[in-house]
Amino acid sequence: MLQARHRCLYAAFDRFPSRKGAAIHIDRFARVLFDFFGGGLLYVLGSDDLPAQQFDDNVEIVRLSASIDNFLERTIAFGERLELLLDETQDSLRLVHFRDPWSGVPIVSRPHDYAVVYEVNALPSIELPYTYPSAAPSTLAKIEKLEQIALDRADAIVTPSATICNRLVTRGVSPAKITVIQNGADLPDRVERPNDAPRDYLLYFGALQEWQGIETLLRAFARVRDLDLHLVICSSHDLRYAKGYVRMAERLEIADRILWKASLTADELQPWLQHAIASVAPLSDCARNVVQGCSPLKIVESMAAGVAVIASDLPAVRELVTDRCEGLLVAPDRPAELARAIRILFEYPDLRRDLGSRGRDRVRQSLTWPHATKRLIDVYGVILSEAKDLAGEMLRYAQHDDSRR
Repeated sequence: MLQARHRCLYAAFDRFPSRKGAAIHIDRFARVLFDFFGGGLLYVLGSDDLPAQQFDDNVEIVRLSASIDNFLERTIAFGERLELLLDETQDSLRLVHFRDPWSGVPIVSRPHDYAVVYEVNALPSIELPYTYPSAAPSTLAKIEKLEQIALDRADAIVTPSATICNRLVTRGVSPAKITVIQNGADLPDRVERPNDAPRDYLLYFGALQEWQGIETLLRAFARVRDLDLHLVICSSHDLRYAKGYVRMAERLEIADRILWKASLTADELQPWLQHAIASVAPLSDCARNVVQGCSPLKIVESMAAGVAVIASDLPAVRELVTDRCEGLLVAPDRPAELARAIRILFEYPDLRRDLGSRGRDRVRQSLTWPHATKRLIDVYGVILSEAKDLAGEMLRYAQHDDSRR
């Protein structure tokens, strides 16, 4: 039973809060929605250590905390709980924003007066086989149909990269319906070096899924073992998910040069990021990154910290980084090329300082979170334009938000 009537809802089939980039994105975008409406309802996944229902200032947070191991059964339970929430809020909702088809189908399938925004960061029909290799083609086809229902019936679609946008257009979505809002980052103040940091080290931070290219990174690092250089891997997952990579590092005889960190907070990560000689994003050339597309938050955050980036030369990455301007781009899945780029930045400190400085300038000019949230406000204003009083409120809010920045 909800404790308040809500005029807006943000729904995401993601655990919140968490150390993942998705949680950062949810926090930023949901905050815009709730600030405008003076509160609202946030529906997300939970866990045993998070309350199933709580108020955080004027936001009511509801979490599905049921322990359901089967992924698809969990999506069904998530949708069923959302249906009940919609039953309670149907008459008061003015705007609904969701991030996935599991949220979207219940939201768009019922008769409604609220406006609907679909935030497409990933397409499960493409991404799931990397997590669940045994997923049946027939199951993926059904998921693609759910995606299409949400895409067709949403009033507006936002996505963080032109690569994803192009994929949606091939699915029949009108380009006029899609707004690309790139990921953002804050420009951090300078912080002290970690006490236990090696003198010179590369940094990888983020998740450890196959598409992240960790295997390529380890093989590349083995090729530069003659350098007095360490590799720090800050995993957003528990380190039990790193066991295979730890064994691989031992086989490559580089285990003594790798420091493993897990589930660092943003404040804990920042010193490691700022004092690295480079941040590495060795994304693999696979359907998840190329056909679907992505917008790696780790790249934007590294640029914001003034750190040179070495990343895979993929279409989605080129939206953020120009080779030899903000970083070095290398062919994906090529350990020798990645090793060469690592060696260059190790041997030419002036170059890495220049790359880092230009990357920070790029973020300052167009990739801060205020840049992203201003564009989201514009999307909300367009789809609410038929409600003139609400559209006027949205315009005044945007102007006020600009004055605060």
